[in-house]
Amino acid sequence: MKYSKYSAIIIGSGVAGLYLALKLDAQKNLKDGILVITKSKLDDSNSRFAQGGIVAVMGQNKMDSVSLHVSDTLRSGCGLVDFNVATFISQNSEQVINDLLKLGVPFDKDKNGLFFGLEAAHTIPRILHAGGDATGERIEHTLCEKIRNNDNIEVYENTMAVELLTNSSNECIGVLVYREATDSYEAIYSNAVVLASGGVGQVYKHTTNPDVTTGDGLALAKRVNAEISNMEFIQFHPTALNIEGGNKPLVSEAVRGEGALLVDKNGTRFMNKYDLRAELAPRDIVSRAIFNEGSSVYLDISPIGLDKFKNRFPNISKVCMEYGINLEDGLIPVAPAAHYCMGGVKTKISGETNVNNLFAIGEVACTGLHGANRLASNSLLECVVCAWELSNTLSLRNLDAPKKIDDKVKKTLKLYDEEADYIEVDTDSLIASLKEIMWDKVGILRDEKSLLQAKFEIAEIKKEFRKTHRCQNRREYELRNLIEVANLIVDSALNRRESVGAHYRLDSMQDSENINNTKEEILNYDNTIFIK
Repeated sequence: MKYSKYSAIIIGSGVAGLYLALKLDAQKNLKDGILVITKSKLDDSNSRFAQGGIVAVMGQNKMDSVSLHVSDTLRSGCGLVDFNVATFISQNSEQVINDLLKLGVPFDKDKNGLFFGLEAAHTIPRILHAGGDATGERIEHTLCEKIRNNDNIEVYENTMAVELLTNSSNECIGVLVYREATDSYEAIYSNAVVLASGGVGQVYKHTTNPDVTTGDGLALAKRVNAEISNMEFIQFHPTALNIEGGNKPLVSEAVRGEGALLVDKNGTRFMNKYDLRAELAPRDIVSRAIFNEGSSVYLDISPIGLDKFKNRFPNISKVCMEYGINLEDGLIPVAPAAHYCMGGVKTKISGETNVNNLFAIGEVACTGLHGANRLASNSLLECVVCAWELSNTLSLRNLDAPKKIDDKVKKTLKLYDEEADYIEVDTDSLIASLKEIMWDKVGILRDEKSLLQAKFEIAEIKKEFRKTHRCQNRREYELRNLIEVANLIVDSALNRRESVGAHYRLDSMQDSENINNTKEEILNYDNTIFIK
């Protein structure tokens, strides 16, 4: 087994991880360098698919203020948002946006300067976009170019982190990685290990997330007893493109912000019967409403106008054309899909966890910003603000690589240094079954019966898989992580018996006689309206 050391290790190459690497390098001379680990290519992350934009509370936007943004965030998070966290992130938004501009991120502008767009549940336009509907991709591309041209930052591509290395003092002192191309392992030591590995979308049958989002960081953290919280809060984006297959392209929130309407198969609007904010209600309400309306729901883009739509949303237009959707008809078929995990590894604003030397930022972390339901475009802002704050925290620490490796670490490495017994597993079939279970029983609507059934069926998959440490390939490691993540979501959903935000339990209604557990039964907790 190969051994190496770095001053800081960052697991994940989305916006949070890449921005952290650049800020760390700018603030401190790290003698052992910075390592970024990604299990695919450097620019292959969920950040790249963030169409909507990034929240920016800027002085030039006279309509906006920190208090107004925080109020919107608290409202969307259903009262479970950490007020201090939301305030800190909002207060620091202008600082990080200006820094991204200096790095070369090409945010869209109009004759007045930066262009601010409107998205659902925001009271005023405050969303910055780049390339119309390619904000995440443009930020990611800019940061990737900076990373590739930086001699102090090394990148391991096609390399999967499979185990965090913790010593007998509960300090994280490194990570064990696996390269499928060479079927080899490497132990990498550092006193600063940062999880920036993204979300969990691939645990569900239908998701807007790319194939890489298999909850790897969460599973790594759970195995070293890092505190995990709020995993019941999985956000289902209401408007994914309704096409065949599991991975569904996103149709950005900004489309509704520009004036598109949700209609049924007869072309009739329906959102006004679910919520006074109609199409601009929070995502959990819109998702349940669409789920209730059935399989034939469309975004009517005619109020925007075809030419304006194509100019404002070039990538969505391109994707629609690729799937044979005729935009001249004015209707885009949409359906909800798993999109974002509000829970994660519990952290402070600085990214610190309860495990010494282990940090987490981005979607893998749970700072308390999102509460029960993420406000649109708050995620990219959280990524960069928390990365900035973590870089400040690490700049004050001694980041010399650890010199002493105790018996606990050596025992962990031994589990991977010896050839494991070969057990033939139909990995793809087990993953498909797991995703089906999660979609059907732990999805937009849940109850105790479905959750307990899911827990039993997940246990059967784990029993069939049987691998707890060394696996044969990357896909097996992903299955190991997906099982861990699925259990975290189910257990959290069982523990929270009330419905709140993205966590909606049919069996939480007060009048049990009125419960018949069908998808036609929806509680809109904002307006206390029952739809039956």
